[in-house]
Amino acid sequence: MELEGLLRRNGVGESFRALAELLPGAAVVVTDAERRVLYWSPEAARIVGHAAERMEGRVCPDGVICDRDEARPFGASVQLTRADGTSVWVRHYARVLPDGGAIHLLALDTEGHGTSGRSASGPGVTDFHGLITRDRSMLRVIQVVRNVAETETSVLVRGESGTGKELVAHAIHLEGRRRNGPFVAVNCAAFTPTLLESELFGHTKGAFTGAVASRKGIFAQADGGTLFLDEVAELPLDLQAKLLRVLQERTFVPVGGTEPVHTNVRVVAATHRALREEVRAGRFRDDLMFRLRVVPIFLPPLRQRPSDIELLVRHFIEQAQRGSPRVVTSIAPEAMRALLSYPWPGNVRELSNVVEYAFAVGRGPVLTLEDLPPELREAGEVRPRTSGASGSPGRARSTPRVPVASIGEAERVREALEVCQGDIHAAAERLGVSRTTFWRMRKRAGLD
Repeated sequence: MELEGLLRRNGVGESFRALAELLPGAAVVVTDAERRVLYWSPEAARIVGHAAERMEGRVCPDGVICDRDEARPFGASVQLTRADGTSVWVRHYARVLPDGGAIHLLALDTEGHGTSGRSASGPGVTDFHGLITRDRSMLRVIQVVRNVAETETSVLVRGESGTGKELVAHAIHLEGRRRNGPFVAVNCAAFTPTLLESELFGHTKGAFTGAVASRKGIFAQADGGTLFLDEVAELPLDLQAKLLRVLQERTFVPVGGTEPVHTNVRVVAATHRALREEVRAGRFRDDLMFRLRVVPIFLPPLRQRPSDIELLVRHFIEQAQRGSPRVVTSIAPEAMRALLSYPWPGNVRELSNVVEYAFAVGRGPVLTLEDLPPELREAGEVRPRTSGASGSPGRARSTPRVPVASIGEAERVREALEVCQGDIHAAAERLGVSRTTFWRMRKRAGLD
């Protein structure tokens, strides 16, 4: 083969191919003097998105190993465009051979750059700044995030606890013009009203008992960057009025102060509550809701993303192995059945905690049902029902969906209609039900 001839001519060892295929997270590409691909490693296929049989023998596409025929510095950080149009950051190392060919190593670069849309662990899988998915509804969310990040428009992220609202806010920051500025997050439910006002706007010395020195608030700390206000529906009404003033006038007055302070901050808010319901109940200002909710982004709960569960389990296992002596090479079928059957009320955060629990209590290369928390073990111990008069095994039934009514039917129907802009077919598909069932749900919710 041409590859072996080139390697022999240039004094590169015969074990090259075996070594190249042992490098996780690093693509190895060998080219001749005309930039024709002689070798394209399996990791090159995974990272760049082009299969070896498509690339070998052809001229390497522009942007993979060079930029307009210009050599890159050794170890340069480069953003590659993958075959599916997404992008990935890599470090590029190259050794130019005496006859003009070259060996290129493209190692995934996760330091200093977001993993903007790269393939996480297989075809169709996206890792977008920590949002790992293959689910169509989540991929739509990611596209909205990409688009809105290019603007300064206010964004409200809606979703249950643990769905990744802060990850979305951080992705908006990293994808936007403020990426080099600070990203500051605060949970509005974690403070008393008095402390929250000081946390947001800062205070002067002597403003209240215990204020022994002046202190900058998070609006000042986030100047030039992005401020993420989590659980914004928990703000008391008087602080809602002050937040609205900041958003409108771009100034605030610290607690105990008299002079306004200018701020240049993009605010991304999040809540698990429906702000329209909070407005109707008199707990939230409608003018602030309209100011925050220019672009609403709805994160689906994990139970509506069943194709992501196994993907996320394996991702969290990989993470857990980095700080643990345990190495898990497989998941027992009954353990996986339990993980897939569980409704995940705590969403992705709960799933991460379950994997951490499994590494704390379990041992050995197989993650078993006994490694899981009690509530997961109960899900795994449910056996498929059988049919037949004599008790002979019948066809196993699929895992039933979590009843929609049990998790807030009216709110979910309203949310689905809003996300899908009134498209009944799309809304029904989003909830995983037929159009007829969705029509009944809509009628029960009083939304017909």
